[in-house]
Amino acid sequence: MIAIPYLTALSTYFSYGLLFFFGQIRDFFRKLIDWSSANNLHGYAPLCLGLEDFYTRRLYLRIQDCFGRPIASAPDAWFDVVERFSEDNNKTLKRTSKTTKCLNLGSYNYLGFAASDEYCTPRVIESLKKYSPSTCSSRVDGGTMRLHVELEKCVADFVGKPAAIVFGMGYVTNSAILPVLMRKGSLIISDSLNHSSIINGARGSGATVRVFQHNTPAHLEEVLKEQIAEGQPRTGRPWKKILVIVEGIYSMEGELCKLPEIIAICKKYKAYTYLDEAHSIGAVGKSGRGVCELLGVDPADVDVMMGTFTKSFGSCGGYIAGSKELIQYLKYTCPAHLYATSISPPAGEQIMSAIKVILGEDGTSRGAQKLARIRENSNFFRSELQKMGFEVLGDNDSPVMPIMLYNPAKIPAFSRECLRQNVAVVTVAFPATPLLLARARICISASHSREDLLKALEVISRVGDLVGIKYFPAEPNKQLPDADLKKRD
Repeated sequence: MIAIPYLTALSTYFSYGLLFFFGQIRDFFRKLIDWSSANNLHGYAPLCLGLEDFYTRRLYLRIQDCFGRPIASAPDAWFDVVERFSEDNNKTLKRTSKTTKCLNLGSYNYLGFAASDEYCTPRVIESLKKYSPSTCSSRVDGGTMRLHVELEKCVADFVGKPAAIVFGMGYVTNSAILPVLMRKGSLIISDSLNHSSIINGARGSGATVRVFQHNTPAHLEEVLKEQIAEGQPRTGRPWKKILVIVEGIYSMEGELCKLPEIIAICKKYKAYTYLDEAHSIGAVGKSGRGVCELLGVDPADVDVMMGTFTKSFGSCGGYIAGSKELIQYLKYTCPAHLYATSISPPAGEQIMSAIKVILGEDGTSRGAQKLARIRENSNFFRSELQKMGFEVLGDNDSPVMPIMLYNPAKIPAFSRECLRQNVAVVTVAFPATPLLLARARICISASHSREDLLKALEVISRVGDLVGIKYFPAEPNKQLPDADLKKRD
C-alpha cells in the first residue's frame, strides 16, 4: 500500500478542505439565487444531487480542461491534440480548428498496433470490403461470421485455453460475465483495487462479496479461512462456489499480480480463480501471453481468463477463455453474447493480424522486436523517473507507471505544463482513485523511440521541479540536463 508522507497528507487534506468550504459557500448563495428566481421543478426531485454532483461542479469543472482532451490523429507515439478554450471559467470548453503535435504518454497503445501497420492495416481494409463495419446483429441471430469463429479459436490458442468467447466491449466482458457465473449463495473474493467493471459485475451478481488487501496473498488466505468457516450469512450453509478475482497488471498502480502465490492458495481451499489480463495480455511475457507466461504459471491453473483487445492489439472488445464447458455455458446464458451486437469484422481482423505479428506468423521478427522494445522502454523510463526523485508505483516490466501527485492543485499544474511543452499525459483523481492519491499515469509504448523517452524525461523532470512532486532526493547527476541528454543519445 502507498505510504503518504505526513506533511503531504496534511497539505492535501487542507487543500481539499478549502475547496470544499468555498464550494459550500457558493452553493449556499446559489440556492438563494435559485429561490429568488422562483425556479422550481414542480414537485420533481433533482436528478443530480449529492456529494458526487458537488464534486463535479465545484472541483472537477475547475480543471476539466485536463481531461477528455480530443485528438485528431491515430494514437501513435506522437499525435495531434485539438486545442480548446473556455469563456466561462471552464464550465464549457469549445474546440478550435488548431491542433498541437504532442508526445503521447497516455494511450494504451502498448505494442504500437493502434497506428497504421504494414501487416495489419491492409487486412483490416480488406475485411471491411469483404464484410461490413458492423454485423448489425447479435451472435445468436445473424451476427456470427466465419471471422468470429476463427477469432475465438485464435484467442484460445494464444492464451493457452481450450476455448474462448469474444465480446464487442472490454468493460462489458467483466460486468456481464460475473452475474452469469455467480449467483446468490456464491462468494466473490475480490482484490481491493480491482477495476470498476469487476466491482459492478460483482455487485450485480447477487453473490456475497468480500475484499482482501491489495495483492496480499496472506490476507486472501485469512479471508478464505474465515468465510469458509462461517459459511453463508444467516444460514451458515457452505458456499455454493467461491471465486477469487485478481488482475494481471493493476491499471492504476502498474503492479504485477502475485499470481503463483494466489493460485496456490486457491487450490488449497478449492476456490476458482478469475484473472483479468486487460493490461497484461500482449504486453508482457516472452511471447506476449501475459502474466502467466511472465511469472511461470500454467494457464490450466487459471479457471477463467479475461482480457481486452483495446490495449496491446489496437482494436476493441474483450474475451473470456476457459474450458469448453464454461464457454458453451456462457454462449447459452450471457446477455452480452445473446443480445449485444457482435464485434465488428474489421476489429476482429485487426486482433487476429496483431496476434499473428506477435507470434511471428507474418514471416518477420517484428512481434518479438515489439515485445523486447516495450520491456526495455518501460524499465528504462521507470528507472530514470525513480532516479530523478519521483514517487513511481508499479513493478519492472509493467508499461503502466503512475507518478504520485497527491495535492489537488498539482493535478492541473502538472497536466497543463506538460501539454504546454508538447507532452500529453493522463492525470487521474477521485473517483478513479482515493481522494488523497491523485496521480499522473504514464503508459509506455513499443512505438516510442529512445529520443521520445529522453524528451519526455526532460520535460517531466522540469515540470516536476516546477510543481514540486519530487518527493525523494534525486541521485547525483541524474537530472537529465540537455547536455547529458545529447551525451546519452
